[in-house]
Amino acid sequence: MFNLVPAWAKHYEEFWLTIRRRNLWFIKLRYAAVLMLLFFIIFPKYFLGITLGKNQQIAIIVVTISILLYNILFHYIRQFVKHDADSFNPLHMSIIQMISDMIALMLIVYFTGSVESPLLLFFVIHMIVGSLILPGFVIYTFAVAIVLAFWGITVGEYFSLLPHFHIIGFLPTPLHKYFNYVLAINASFAFMIFMVVLISNRMAKQLYIREQQLLESIDKINAAEKEKQKYISGIVHEIKTPLAAVHSYLDLVLQKFLGPLDEVVEEKLTRARRRSDEAIELINNVLKISKLRIEDSFIKEEVDIASILARAIKSAKVNAEAKGVKLSIINHRKEKHTIEGDPLLVQIALSNIISNAIKYNNMDGIVEIEVDEDKDNLIIKVCDNGVGIPKEETEKIFNDFYRASNIKHGSVEGSGLGLSVVKQIVERHNGTINVQSPSHLSTNKYPGTCIKITLPFLKK
Repeated sequence: MFNLVPAWAKHYEEFWLTIRRRNLWFIKLRYAAVLMLLFFIIFPKYFLGITLGKNQQIAIIVVTISILLYNILFHYIRQFVKHDADSFNPLHMSIIQMISDMIALMLIVYFTGSVESPLLLFFVIHMIVGSLILPGFVIYTFAVAIVLAFWGITVGEYFSLLPHFHIIGFLPTPLHKYFNYVLAINASFAFMIFMVVLISNRMAKQLYIREQQLLESIDKINAAEKEKQKYISGIVHEIKTPLAAVHSYLDLVLQKFLGPLDEVVEEKLTRARRRSDEAIELINNVLKISKLRIEDSFIKEEVDIASILARAIKSAKVNAEAKGVKLSIINHRKEKHTIEGDPLLVQIALSNIISNAIKYNNMDGIVEIEVDEDKDNLIIKVCDNGVGIPKEETEKIFNDFYRASNIKHGSVEGSGLGLSVVKQIVERHNGTINVQSPSHLSTNKYPGTCIKITLPFLKK
């Protein structure tokens, strides 16, 4: 199988999708062409006084049926054609379509008068569409073949080597024997075909070059982003080491291994330890983001969401009890579908959302975890009756380091990175996440928040 794919496009999914879309243009145009041909066969004699001979009618009907049949075949097999440069791919399918169409159209032009045919200009449409799909050498080869085939037919008719099929009522007299007319049609047809191919192919080539440049720029940006994240990860990891040591020393003092503490000193040290906890959480979140952005792939395996949720709730239960928050789970699922993904990342995402619902809740608040499903997706909602999020800020809370204005200066500390990490994890799993505030648990004083995650089921 000869290779038609440029090296830069072999693994570029958008290139293949473009070719598939353009192949679909061919198929749709072909259905329209079949309808037009049927109209041409049936109706002109009633409205325009044009009459086709018996042989012409039979030939055009046979060609029309053939076009319809092979078009149905193309429409069916296109869904099975893979984006593989080394085997049969959409570009090869384009060539087969072009060859089939050129043969069919040449036969129709021949049986409708060749140099007199009103359908001759349809070659131009095919050359334009073909130029947008196929490499230059292929479309120029088609152009040469079309021009030579048309010249062969017209010359054969001029010297009576081929029978001429005149459309009665379209022109007053056959023109295939008029040398100047035949020469002018052949010359203008050839010029038009080659000019159309030249212009269209150059435009398509420029577009592909721009796509290649864009792809290279994206690759450079991604590479620079990875280097930046590696640098950030290294620096942050170095910061974490002494901070973790300070945290350990504070634990030793607070646990009174070094002797009793004055009440005021103990209160200050407790606050210092809480601040060190927040600093370590911030560092861990930065490291998670860096890891997500550096690594292009993650573990893919069957994930049981029930066990993941159970672990996330268990880890959050201590904080909930300390704050008097009532934690409940509601399962509406009828079937236990699974999802595909990285269990650790899914647990990080769910733990983060549940922790936020507790952290930004009031004393004796409510956190409700609802699990549901639709036809194709698992749906998880985590709702609370806490401080809520201002409506105009709901889209911003997934940005790095963004914190809602109603809690930024409050007593609840945080990094503003948690939901950013969650969003990246959900999107890595081809899911969606959105926020609603107030929630259905809202009170007059506390509007609350609902975070909804939708994850596609594992297809078996």
